[in-house]
Parts: sequence; structure tokens; C-alpha cells
Amino acid sequence: MDERYARYTPDRRAVLLGIAGTAIGCSSSGGRRVSPSPSPTGGPVSANGSASPSAAATATSAAPGLPVVTAWAPNPGDVQPEVKRRAVAAVSALGAWPPGEPGPAAARARLAALGFAPELADQAGPLLVDAPEAVLEVVDAQYGGILDTTASVLVACRRWTRAADGAVTADGSTVDVRLSRATPRWTVTALHPSDPGPAAATVSAQATRVLADSRIVLPPAAAADVRADTVHASVLTALETLAVDHTIDVTVLRSGHPIDVFGTTRPSDHPKGRAVDVWGIDGRPVVDPATPRALVESFMRAGAAAGSYNVGGPYALPGATFFTDATHHDHVHLGFTT
Repeated sequence: MDERYARYTPDRRAVLLGIAGTAIGCSSSGGRRVSPSPSPTGGPVSANGSASPSAAATATSAAPGLPVVTAWAPNPGDVQPEVKRRAVAAVSALGAWPPGEPGPAAARARLAALGFAPELADQAGPLLVDAPEAVLEVVDAQYGGILDTTASVLVACRRWTRAADGAVTADGSTVDVRLSRATPRWTVTALHPSDPGPAAATVSAQATRVLADSRIVLPPAAAADVRADTVHASVLTALETLAVDHTIDVTVLRSGHPIDVFGTTRPSDHPKGRAVDVWGIDGRPVVDPATPRALVESFMRAGAAAGSYNVGGPYALPGATFFTDATHHDHVHLGFTT
């Protein structure tokens, strides 16, 4: 999410709920054929193959020939976790399927079984591909905005599909899932899959370093943004600077984020390539109550020192540069002007 969106007044204050749940979801674009890399046994893994920092995630078995992926579940610290759970469930229904269930008709049936409008399949875009089966893993489900009756959840994910000849393709994207409050539960009203665009013919040495830095963990859509040369140098410089002292789990850079700051008509810095959202610091989710507050606050200050004019997060810090609201309870936002 981005900047100071519509401030959360007391009547909009969300309730913290520690509701568990499982789902997996992802999408596709720019796939590459790879050999499957199963997760290690003994626990879930994160998107870069390391031990997952989410205590709520659980390992699930994939179909033979496809890697083992992790099931996503809300963190106990999430604001209105049922909203995120619904968003992930919708993406999962469209982007993952067992053998024998590919195609739009099967996707519509999966949506209907979960209480979603089958017509959402028409907005799936790259979520639906011609492959016999697919498994998916959610990297993170982050709020793009959360208000009384509407929400945006950014589902960053990766996927593996298996072709009829057994070849496996790895891909992934970020989906901006829009929801509305309904009875008995929130429902998905629209899907906006990311569209990073093609990779640039050449990328800068700085972009190459960021892509290769194991301390800067980018989900597929964010990595594609960097390869497309659509992320401003100020963002890349800040990531390199922060990665000197921290491992950074990124949710979103440019594509897959709302065009406007949610709940307003003000343009977001993300589509301009001038912002980054970070969901994990040193393997600790920002939203997790067990993550030390001092770690998050120091990272927010370090982001400001690295050049961000607009630092959002779960805690109120003194100074005009910093802000907090319910949307930013689950990540640190860094925006840049130059």
C-alpha cells in the first residue's frame, strides 16, 4: 500500500482476530521451464527456499513430479484475517488445479463451490493457462487497503505447472484482489493480476545486483518489474542499502498494486516504480506479534535514512516522514520522490 491513505477513524478500527485457515494461490507470466525443487522435509519453506517465517504456514504435498509447496494462513496479528483468507481462496481456485481440472469451466466450478461469482474467471488473465495441473504457493497476502466495507489484498505468489510431457514451468505474479463486506462473509468483487511487461533488452548493473542479492527476496512479479527496468534507481539503491544490515522480504514493487492510494483518487507511488512494500525483516513477518517492535521501528527509520520521504508501518513514529494505519499493520511501505 502507499502513502497516507484515508485515515482510519475510530469507527473504522479493525478488530485483531487470530483465526486460522489454509489456502494456496498464485498466477503466471513469463514462465521458465525448470526442474522441480521440492521443499525440504520437516517444515514449510518461504518463497526463496529458506525456512518459512510464518508460524501459520503448513506444508502440503503436491502431485508427483511437482514440488512441495506451503499452505498459506493468516498470521495471528493480521487485521481482519478472514478478508485475506477469502482473497487467497479466490486466487487459489483460479490458479491451481489437480489433474483433470484445467480450463475456464473447471475454474468457474471451483469458484462457485467456494461461494464466489463464477464470472470472476473472466478476470483471471494469466492465472488460467493451458496445463494439465498446477500447484501454487502464496509468498504473502498483504493489504493494499482495508476500510469498513471494502478492501484490497495483494496476493503475491509463485506457481509450478506440469505439461503433458512432464516438463515443469515455474512462474508467478501478484494479484490485486478487491473485496466487499457481505453477509455472512466478505466476497471478492474484482481481480487485477499484475502485468510487469517484457524484460528490458539490457538492465543496469544495479538492477542485476538487486536480482542476484540473496538478502533481497523478490516475489516473481517484483523480480519481473526489475527485469523490465520499471523500478526507479532510488528504490533499488534503498534496497541495496537496507540489505547491508537486513534480509528483506518484498511483497510488491510496481505491478500488482492499486493505481491510486486505496480509498482515494491520489496516485500511488508504486505504479510509478517509486515504492516498495516489505512484509518480512530478517525472516520475521512485520505483522507477527512475536516480531520485536524495535526491529520494525529501526527498519522504518533506516528506510527514511535511505531516502524515503513516506514511511508507513504498524507503529507511529515521530516526524512528518512516518505514518501508520490499519493497512500498514502488515508491512513497511517506503515511497520515493527522486
